[in-house]
Amino acid sequence: MEKKKTILIVDDEEYVINSLKRMLHRDGYRILTALSAEEGYKIVSENNVQLIMSDQRMPGESGTEFLAKIKVDFPDIIRTIISGYTNVDSITESINKGHIYKYFNKPWDENNLRLEIKQCFEQYELIRKNRELNELIVKKNEELEHINDELVRINTNLESIVHERTKDLEIQNKALELFRAIIEDMPLPVIGISSDGMIVMRNKKALDITFGNAGFEVGNYISDCFPSYLNEHIDRTIKEGELDVMSDCPVMGTNFKIFIAPLIGQFKGKGVTLIFV
Repeated sequence: MEKKKTILIVDDEEYVINSLKRMLHRDGYRILTALSAEEGYKIVSENNVQLIMSDQRMPGESGTEFLAKIKVDFPDIIRTIISGYTNVDSITESINKGHIYKYFNKPWDENNLRLEIKQCFEQYELIRKNRELNELIVKKNEELEHINDELVRINTNLESIVHERTKDLEIQNKALELFRAIIEDMPLPVIGISSDGMIVMRNKKALDITFGNAGFEVGNYISDCFPSYLNEHIDRTIKEGELDVMSDCPVMGTNFKIFIAPLIGQFKGKGVTLIFV
């Protein structure tokens, strides 16, 4: 946008144009002139004009018809009529057809006209800022719609992931429950031992095995239930990570074969499982 505020004066009477030019130049405006509506339209097409002051009665095309075309093609320009005719019907037609912002009378009061023109430019700035604001709102709304679409997509993906994870957890929980039931109901004694020798799991059958007066309860230590040489085998199995088998290990008058199986994977070195046969 050019720095100077630009006014186009369209009037078929040159003395009117010259009179307005002398008055408005003092206010620092850039003044363009045309003697007909056709010439005025060409000037608007080639220049950045903010305000048009058009005579109403001109040969060929009237000011109202000219400004109606301007409204369609250059809607931001402030459109005004300056005329010596004060017929009410003419004024009404101008306002309705050309969407005229102001109607100036000839002859004009210089001070009032200058003030009115200042208000026209204020209106132009208001229209321009409103348009920029609307464009910004539209842009932000588009960005918000894009963000919302992205959030919907992410949420859909999360729901899908959560559904899959939930399904996996349900399967794992069922498998774990089944595994526990299998271990619990096995006809052989099974005991889980942590790396520090604590009993962390035992099935029903393990309760039948005792050493001395101590029972196999979770939280007890294997050293309180079995002789020290079993602890030595357990420590070695945890350290080496290989299956160990103790044959003919006497427990309460019965010889058992004890399988000492080390934990593997992420629990490697964390403990062993004892199976009594």
